[in-house]
Amino acid sequence: MRILLVGAGGVGGAFGAIAARRDFYEAIVVADYDLAKAERAAEADARFSAAQVDASSADAVAALCREHRITHVMNAVDPVFDMPVFEGALAAGADYLDMAMSLSRPHPETPYETPGVKLGDEQFAAAAQWEEAGRLALVGIGVEPGLSDVFARYAADHLFAEIDELGTRDGANLVVRDEDGHEIFAPSFSMWTTIEECLNPPIVWEDGAWHTTAPFSEPEVFDFPEGIGPVECVNVEHEEVLLMPRWVECRRATFKYGLGEEMINVLRVLHTLGLDSTEKVRVKGVEVSPRDVVAAVLPDPATIGPRMTGKTCAGLWVTGTGKDADGNPTGPRSTYLYHVVANEWTMREYGHQCVVWQTAVNPVVALELLARGTWSGTGVLGPEAFDAVPFLELLTEYGSPWGIQEVSG
Repeated sequence: MRILLVGAGGVGGAFGAIAARRDFYEAIVVADYDLAKAERAAEADARFSAAQVDASSADAVAALCREHRITHVMNAVDPVFDMPVFEGALAAGADYLDMAMSLSRPHPETPYETPGVKLGDEQFAAAAQWEEAGRLALVGIGVEPGLSDVFARYAADHLFAEIDELGTRDGANLVVRDEDGHEIFAPSFSMWTTIEECLNPPIVWEDGAWHTTAPFSEPEVFDFPEGIGPVECVNVEHEEVLLMPRWVECRRATFKYGLGEEMINVLRVLHTLGLDSTEKVRVKGVEVSPRDVVAAVLPDPATIGPRMTGKTCAGLWVTGTGKDADGNPTGPRSTYLYHVVANEWTMREYGHQCVVWQTAVNPVVALELLARGTWSGTGVLGPEAFDAVPFLELLTEYGSPWGIQEVSG
């Protein structure tokens, strides 16, 4: 296996640190528009090399794949670049993985009722091409989407006879402080992506169809495990809702995230001022995207680890009818399958903050399963299309076990 890692930011850097400890591949080429950044990430292991790439060009991605005899392209850039990286991998005859799917476009007339172009629609439209080429595009294999989708497969196969709701619920108690010890606003993930998914109309699967609702709708307090505690969660647009119902039968699928009051207020202000826009405006003779400016002035998520404390939790709350080991229904069941990561641990063990580490570990696990032949397939597939047990066992082997608890009430 020869891997092209496109993107050497926070998640890309963490991917390299994790993969450096594994032996399932021959080489990893770390590519970024900023060659110096790629070179820094490539220092993690002697099997790594660095290259410059324009991720907005499918031809550039394909050429790099051919030059380095790449078998698998790992996309670790913002999803605005998904389609060129996706198309470049196919053109070069390589398999492909990403952690966020092609972007949505709201319905022009009824955005909070009717889906427009949904997350992943452009990629799923190309499924036949990938099948005909005998190549695999494993989409949405970060932590969210990714691990919760693996949990959905596990729940359907081993825990539930019938599923009412697959409810992804993510929360954290992370705090970032400045040099004087004061709390500061510093998102732990790409602000560009955060704006995209939080201000777009959230999507819900219900009664056999996808529907949209208003941003930050249906607030609920969810009690997260391992000391994180109660966090208010709201509807957010996310890929799980577009992936899970394709492979796992359920009456409803949702994604709710514990954004916190401060983040919601910031996002609302950005939207009111038009600073969430990706359309370029001219400022003193220079054309800039307001959203790019917002992302640029905030602390780089890759650098905040030493000033961050707390834990992050990703998980899936499943409700329905449980089943025993023989597959017989056992009555109502409400179960949360989850993965908690402490920032202190990831900084000590890997030198990367917990949110980017938790995102990056899952595609490394998936690539190792593909290298072993444990997972295989062709076409455009989500994590739900594969056996969950080997994935969860290998994740635990990586030193980061998952958990399960019954939810009352």
